[in-house]
Amino acid sequence: MKIPIDGSKLEGGGQILRMSSALSCILNIPISVTNIRGNRSKPGLKAQHLTGLQLLKSLSNAELVGGKMNSMEIDFTPDDVVGGPLSADTKTAGSVSLLIQSVLPCSLFGKKESIFTLKGGTNAEMAPQIDYTLMVFKEICAKFGVSFELSVNKRGFFPVGKGEVTLRVSPLKECLKPIEMLDQGQVVSIKGRSLVSGVLPTKMAHQMADSAERELKKALGSNTRINIERFKENPAKAVGNGSCIILWAETSTGCFLGSSSLGKRGVSPEQVGGQAAGDLIQCLLSKSCVDSHCQDQVVLFMALAKGKSSIRTTELTLHTQTAIYVAELMTKAKFNTIEDKESGTIILECEGIGLEPSATQ
Repeated sequence: MKIPIDGSKLEGGGQILRMSSALSCILNIPISVTNIRGNRSKPGLKAQHLTGLQLLKSLSNAELVGGKMNSMEIDFTPDDVVGGPLSADTKTAGSVSLLIQSVLPCSLFGKKESIFTLKGGTNAEMAPQIDYTLMVFKEICAKFGVSFELSVNKRGFFPVGKGEVTLRVSPLKECLKPIEMLDQGQVVSIKGRSLVSGVLPTKMAHQMADSAERELKKALGSNTRINIERFKENPAKAVGNGSCIILWAETSTGCFLGSSSLGKRGVSPEQVGGQAAGDLIQCLLSKSCVDSHCQDQVVLFMALAKGKSSIRTTELTLHTQTAIYVAELMTKAKFNTIEDKESGTIILECEGIGLEPSATQ
């Protein structure tokens, strides 16, 4: 029997579709999703969402009904996740990081190693930068016992896309581990990448980085260790004119917290760098252990882990609330939030279901 899912709930965008289709593959449960992206001005499946669905279809030999551009509903019936070499191309600047959010957890429960060649936007609006996935999300995944290899073959910026990454994932050999991240500790170092591509001059990368560094030292102290790479991407390894800055902090208790900002027409490089720094400063001063960009991404892992996970974070984003809604709908995992009024943070807890990977079944 298919689980019915209303795609207009809460965030009402691509989050529900990505999360439910990934869990459908992992749990081998058919789903029927209606009102896809019902809260968007242009609802229905777009190139990025359709590409993700087709990738999961191939990964799990699934039957997909309604998989067309602008479709408002789909039926998805998976078989076992087999893994193997697969490729996908959004043919737009659609985020490859969001494709990774779909295929990574599924591949962990496959029968063999999966290798993906994913094409689209590597540094896009409204999605994690590929550098954030590499430098922050990958470190958080490791705490669950998840490892993967990710290489950026070519960067792709809006509006053309045409970036390319290679993702290699080995199946789990044991259940996902629960995590406890409640103490931010002290900032050990802050690192970053400030880069430009195409016709944009290298000095813009320096302007973004210098601005970010000034703001960080003003807020966190002049002795804060900061190392931001500044460079112009090799023309052979980038498509389009673009600029971005990605920052991440490592703390004494093993927390990794990040922020990023993309250059835009009419916005100075100093403003771009200052925005990224401001977001990271706010996160660090809040004493969070998981930043707002990673909140929703860890929900699935918390739900499937064997044991109780606890993380300290700021107010739950709508994306995170949506991820919890889907996780509780499709699994027996239950989430609980505890408000820490003294610090103004939220402790998010979950007793995971301890799903056994294919290798041990």
